Amino acid sequence: MTTKAILDYVKNHPSGKVKVAFTDIDGILRGKYISVEKFLSVIDNQTSFCDVIFGWDANDVAYDNGKFTGWHTGYPDAPAKLDINTFRKIPWENDIPFFLGELTDAKGNPSPVCPRQLVKKVITEAKDQGFTPFFAQEFEWFNFAETPQSVNEKQFKNLTPLTPGMFGYSILRSTLENPFFTDLFDLMKKFNVPLEGLHTETGPGVLEAAIVYADALEAADRAVLFKTAVKEIAYKHGIMATFMAKISENLPGCGGHVHQSLWDKAAKKNLFYSEKDPHHMSDVMKSYVAGQLHCLPHILPMFAPTINSYKRLVEGAWAPTTLTWAVDNRTVALRVLSGGSKSCRLETRVIGSDVNPYLAMAAALAAGLYGIKNKLPLKQPATVGNGYHDFSNGTLPGNLHEATQQMKQSKIAREILGNEFVEHFTITREWEWRQHLKAVTDWEFKRYFEII
Repeated sequence: MTTKAILDYVKNHPSGKVKVAFTDIDGILRGKYISVEKFLSVIDNQTSFCDVIFGWDANDVAYDNGKFTGWHTGYPDAPAKLDINTFRKIPWENDIPFFLGELTDAKGNPSPVCPRQLVKKVITEAKDQGFTPFFAQEFEWFNFAETPQSVNEKQFKNLTPLTPGMFGYSILRSTLENPFFTDLFDLMKKFNVPLEGLHTETGPGVLEAAIVYADALEAADRAVLFKTAVKEIAYKHGIMATFMAKISENLPGCGGHVHQSLWDKAAKKNLFYSEKDPHHMSDVMKSYVAGQLHCLPHILPMFAPTINSYKRLVEGAWAPTTLTWAVDNRTVALRVLSGGSKSCRLETRVIGSDVNPYLAMAAALAAGLYGIKNKLPLKQPATVGNGYHDFSNGTLPGNLHEATQQMKQSKIAREILGNEFVEHFTITREWEWRQHLKAVTDWEFKRYFEII
């Protein structure tokens, strides 16, 4: 739609309001309704949004170690702007107009802590090098026949999965819960978050969806919106959806794998593909893969941002643990899919479903570009067989604290992501680790209550 058509739609919508949202550091959409009059007064200029969304955690508890904002600043409103190009109609809310926004500084420059600004910065760097990045994310998530009230009343225990048992790629289960399946597929398309595929994964009530690929910024917007949209559509069906990376030690975790390729847009050519190479990988793709392998230990919290993330990254659970790559192998960190000139791409499998998609895509692209910029050769051979037992290039950091400290001290992370962002982000991850250390878990009660 043209800008005029978008503004006309907003002006004429019977609700008289617009929904806007900004993404916090954890990838949670924080937003509100504003009047049409307010929207029209700010769409061409700056608006503002309370900067507390970068001063508290996922549970609205204020950081005690933050520098960007905090009690020391008084949590003022931060300058912000809405992006008219993110316009969507929310089909489960009477097609109300919706827009995404991003934080700036007082002069209108990108805020160093804003996730959407970060991915835009890295995309600009890619285009400056002559590359147009195309990305897509796929998500796995669990669904429960519960409400927020019932989950809290049960204290998150003995929840009822949407469907029982382990039944991946089930035609039966998709029929059993067809109204929910149908709404997910159809409403996402109307919301301009089109799905390429939707199916059951192995595990009770688990689904997987692959979002249609797009240029990297649009892909990141779609992925961010997908997670919230799933939850809202689920509410309509009396269902609760969770994108936790791991809900049980006895069940597989949930991935948020990101697919990537670099194109020469003018020539409509996939720069990752080479007909002559045995793996059909171009030199550009090899350096991109080498860059990610090299940078992964320096940026892991961008792919695994929570305490729970590392419960997924364990051997034999369909998530990688080693710094490995291979062609079409689901046991490695980086899976190359190079079957054709149009579809040739890299799948980064480290990424969990609990990520902030803006940060995951920014880190993946920045790491790949680092490899290209520094002409890193892909010296490490492709893993053959079980990637869990290929320790030739090392392993991933084992928990959030270890990963965060490595990122905080990393010159590479600061080079590819920026000093101010790395400083803010690692502070938030240190906070997350400290909250975890204070908690007494069910595991501790079961292990120690009687015996010790």
